[in-house]
Amino acid sequence: MSTFVGDFVKGVVVMKEAKISPSVVRRLPIYLRHVQDLQEAGIDTVSSKEMGAKLDLNPAQIRKDLAYFGEFGRKGVGYEVEYLSRKLEQILHLDRQIHVALVGAGHLGIALSNYTRFQNECISISGLYDRAPDKIGTQVGQLTVLPIEQLESDAKTTTFTMGIIAVPAFAAQEVCDVMVRCGIHVILNFAPVSLKVPAYVHVRSTDMTTELQSLAYYIPE
Repeated sequence: MSTFVGDFVKGVVVMKEAKISPSVVRRLPIYLRHVQDLQEAGIDTVSSKEMGAKLDLNPAQIRKDLAYFGEFGRKGVGYEVEYLSRKLEQILHLDRQIHVALVGAGHLGIALSNYTRFQNECISISGLYDRAPDKIGTQVGQLTVLPIEQLESDAKTTTFTMGIIAVPAFAAQEVCDVMVRCGIHVILNFAPVSLKVPAYVHVRSTDMTTELQSLAYYIPE
């Protein structure tokens, strides 16, 4: 991911592209969640030191992360909570409705579809698809499971900007290819397989088995 930052050269703002590392992007939702909690608590300002103590992060790292995107704080005052929350939403593109196509109506897909936080935020699962005849037509919350073959036609009327793959490994690449054809460039993959995608498509894979196996390393002897 990249953004643009400005330098002052003889009174002129010169824009240059700055590369933003994935680790920075992963921390932004953590900051957003925290300042949203502060908003709900009626707190108006917060310092990087206070944020660091609450989030167990280095305050300097927080300031550096946010500085990639602009000057949001004031020395001696800190960050205005409402303003920072709004700017983080804009940076993460959460100031708009994001329609998600979820393929896979198994246990995981159903759990994701019923996840209440999706219903309360701008990211919403707007289409649920599967290939199994016994699942097509069934109701999952407010969604009806549709045949995967319908995704491409639905994408012409619903702008799916994100996809979730919750199918077995052998079917994941085919589903991914369909999503790419539909113009979906951001995909969350739960299948335990590496997907091949064009350079402009961003895939984040979550393999729960691998995560559990790596956590097992820390089990006391």
